Amino acid sequence: MKKLLVILFGAISLVAQAQSQADLLGHYQDYYRQMRLQGDVQGVINALTHLNLLDPSPARLDTLAYVYTNNNQHMQALNTIGIERNPEDSDLALQVKAVSLKALNQPRRALEQFQLMYERGPNPYLAYEIADLKIQVGDSPGSLSEIEYGISNATDDMKYAFYERQQPYEVPLKAAFVHLKGLAQFNMDKNNIDQAIASFDEALAMAPNFNLASLSKQALESRKQTPEDPKQE
Repeated sequence: MKKLLVILFGAISLVAQAQSQADLLGHYQDYYRQMRLQGDVQGVINALTHLNLLDPSPARLDTLAYVYTNNNQHMQALNTIGIERNPEDSDLALQVKAVSLKALNQPRRALEQFQLMYERGPNPYLAYEIADLKIQVGDSPGSLSEIEYGISNATDDMKYAFYERQQPYEVPLKAAFVHLKGLAQFNMDKNNIDQAIASFDEALAMAPNFNLASLSKQALESRKQTPEDPKQE
């Protein structure tokens, strides 16, 4: 009889625990929906964190990381889903890793993620990120294929935003690619400054407000006008 009572109480306890977890799950699902309606980012993060603890889900984990990224909490995003190159990652996970690693000044690791995204679906915006990152890591020759792809495929309605000034601004994506071409040309042949300047002029012709191209041109013109110091004996 005692054994039967122990089994009975154990079964009741398991049922109560299951009901309690189901209630909690339902509560945080409702909480998540409400936080989204209110636009409460921290509330959404809290809800997704609890839901992942109660009912782990790769898709939900990716969503949590995406929310962190959109809130400029890049380290938290990467702590959520990792930084490893994984061809099995969801499109959302690749996007989170690429954007967050770039924001944290990890160009080589960011490049790996952007390349995986590009393999799944090439487009001019991804090509720009890859070309830019290749130049940053010293692979200017390797950037030329993405630059030429971008120049050929960027349409007039495609824009790219720059933030080096206090007031952000946009230029045609094609102009941004031509600016990258000038940077790559200079990196590959520092004795042929005129070639790079010609590319910057081409970019400025397409986008007169292109401050970064103007700065690049000024830097090379200054370098051209200032003779290098003679080598010390």
